Amino acid sequence: MSFPVTPEKIDELARRMAALGINEQMLLEKFVRGSGAGGQKINKTNNCVFLKHLPSGVCVKCQIDRSRELNRYLARRELCEQIERIRDGLAVARTQAIEKMRRQQRPRSRRSKSRSIEDKRRLAVKKALRRRPGNE
Repeated sequence: MSFPVTPEKIDELARRMAALGINEQMLLEKFVRGSGAGGQKINKTNNCVFLKHLPSGVCVKCQIDRSRELNRYLARRELCEQIERIRDGLAVARTQAIEKMRRQQRPRSRRSKSRSIEDKRRLAVKKALRRRPGNE
C-alpha cells in the first residue's frame, strides 16, 4: 500500500485494519468514473474508488479528492469506520435516525391533511360550546 499521505497515517490505517481483521485479500477494489464538480479531469479519469469488504458485504464509494491514490486511502479509512459502526451497533441507530428524518420531512398525504383539518374543526366546535352564552 502506497498512498500520498504521511507514513504515520499509513501505519495507523494498517493497524486499524489489522485490529478489525481486514486484509487486502478480503477487499474488492474497482476504479470507476466519478461525477459532480471537478471538470474534465473528473469526467475523463477513473478516480472514484469502489471498495467492497467481501466477508461482510460492506461497500464504500469514495470520490473526495481528484487523486485516485488519495481516494484509495480515504475509502479504506471509511470502510474501517463503517465496519466499526456495524460492530458497535451504531449503524442500525444511524439508519433509523435517517429514516425518521426522512419520514418527518416527507409531505403529508391528502388524507392526513384532511383528517388534521377535520380534527381542528371538531376542536373549535368543542371550544365554542365551552364559552359563556352571550359573549360572542
